[in-house]
Amino acid sequence: MREITDKLRGFLQYVALQFIEHPENAQLRVAEADPKHLAFRLILEHSDVAQLIGRNGFMAGAIRSVLSAAAEREGIKVSLRIQSHEEERQRIAEIEAKEIVDDGS
Repeated sequence: MREITDKLRGFLQYVALQFIEHPENAQLRVAEADPKHLAFRLILEHSDVAQLIGRNGFMAGAIRSVLSAAAEREGIKVSLRIQSHEEERQRIAEIEAKEIVDDGS
């Protein structure tokens, strides 16, 4: 699973960094939700989130489609969440306050 995770991570990093203005502030996190499911979380500057998602979500949809197709060839499923640093800080605060459970995605 590690080799597949690294390949998918590399692909996602390459693609995402081509379309954002602040790649130096981007973070990519991955969690193994279960043995056949990887959950990727791409954390970006607020302005980069909108840019990467694209008009009507078309850019994000295209990235998710290619990522899913690559993962499916290996027999696994993937999910991708694109969010801002602010949203990630809020998520962590909620986890620490035990308001939500961290499911890894």
